Amino acid sequence: MTEEKTLVLDVEENPKKLSEWVLFSLQHILAMLVACITVPLITGLSVAATLVSAGIGTISYILITKKKSPVFLSSSFAYLAPMSSALAVGLIDNAAGRNYLGLILGMAMVGVVYVLIALLIRFIGTKWLNKLLPPIVVGPIIMVIGLSLAGSAINNLTNVNGGMQNYNWVHICSGLVALLATALSAHYGKKMIALIPFVIGMGSGYLFALAMTGIGYAAGVDYMKVVDFTPFVNIFGEGNFSFASIFNYKMFVPNDPESFLFLRFDEIAKFDWLKIGEIALLFIPVSLVTVCEHIGDHENLGNIIKRDLLNGEPGMSRTLTGDGIATAISGALCGAANTTYGENVAVIGTTKIASVNVVLSAAIATVVIGFITPITALLSTIPGSVTGGVSLILYGFIASSGVKMLIQEKVNFNKTKNIFVASVILVAGIGGFAWLFGDPTNPTITITSTAVAMFLGIFLNFILKDKKDEKVPEAVLADDDTEANQ
Repeated sequence: MTEEKTLVLDVEENPKKLSEWVLFSLQHILAMLVACITVPLITGLSVAATLVSAGIGTISYILITKKKSPVFLSSSFAYLAPMSSALAVGLIDNAAGRNYLGLILGMAMVGVVYVLIALLIRFIGTKWLNKLLPPIVVGPIIMVIGLSLAGSAINNLTNVNGGMQNYNWVHICSGLVALLATALSAHYGKKMIALIPFVIGMGSGYLFALAMTGIGYAAGVDYMKVVDFTPFVNIFGEGNFSFASIFNYKMFVPNDPESFLFLRFDEIAKFDWLKIGEIALLFIPVSLVTVCEHIGDHENLGNIIKRDLLNGEPGMSRTLTGDGIATAISGALCGAANTTYGENVAVIGTTKIASVNVVLSAAIATVVIGFITPITALLSTIPGSVTGGVSLILYGFIASSGVKMLIQEKVNFNKTKNIFVASVILVAGIGGFAWLFGDPTNPTITITSTAVAMFLGIFLNFILKDKKDEKVPEAVLADDDTEANQ
């Protein structure tokens, strides 16, 4: 049996050349980019502010975890339903513009939940949490998180987000070029090529899309115009150029229609405090799901870098605190939650580059990019199909990590209890079994399918006790005996 490939760069190590540092950091930015900007595009928040928030959140997380955990945090899809509902709650009557105050409050609550759990862990340990969320629950939940994103990846790849009438083979080919270039670079590449497969993949897909778009303009064929240059037209078009076209200083200006609406203190008197409970019911259940995602991503990353990030250094109390504070900061700056990104864990798993300073430099660069309008515009022109192609690998890696956890933890599927728990989590989560309260056509509260799957899994795991007469396979017993004798 061959040994698993060792890390190219360990957590405390740094690239030797500046060019390597830049490329390794760019890879992390590209891996998180589409998912990061998709959340504000769906909810109407500021893309630039979301990028800045992701960078600041990651920096704060890395500092809180004492630079022991190379994790990138960015906007979370798990909170899309609560965010949409919170925007309609109306904490302030007759507030100018959209009501973002519910988002600020909701994300603050999520941060508090994370910190409270972190404090419990700090003072009474992790046994209660390990019992609440054992591998038989966490593993399938990680699989659900990855597989539930599969539809998003395919929709991006085929360009059907706007409806099947937009199904486009040029988009599909662009994504497949990105997919193949990434896979070939990672598998067959030598030296630097093998270390930056996602940069090469997305770059190749984007160049192919640009070539097809150029042919489309030359031949007058709209079907081939897959790169949208509207972001550049909006900032450099006739009559649009200003200082903000270079430096986006407006993203945090209150009441600017294209920026985030800060809490105005003169409106606190209008606050409808009775609706705080409604906000809590929207966000707190989902925060328990993202805690599960947090644990899964850190266990997955720990397996890659051969360190116990949750029970060793930096410890779950610090990782949860870092994640929670990052979400509270992000909520105040852009309205979106921050969460650990499995895509970036997948980058580390593929490239074996675990340098925390590479992730830190990527976070700093993300903050800078958010303020430089032309770069933000350029990134916005990357077709979703290109990132969709790469996402087939990234999201699949997340789902596969759940399987890997079950194998490493030697979860015995000859036990009917384990089969039932995993089955219910997978079917409820992937099938989209959400809980709606209120009018089903316009629910007051929506608990996402991932949250429902987790709750059902925890409940079944609690009420179904192991049978005393249920035999464990001899192979498993042999493994346990072997480990005990080592």
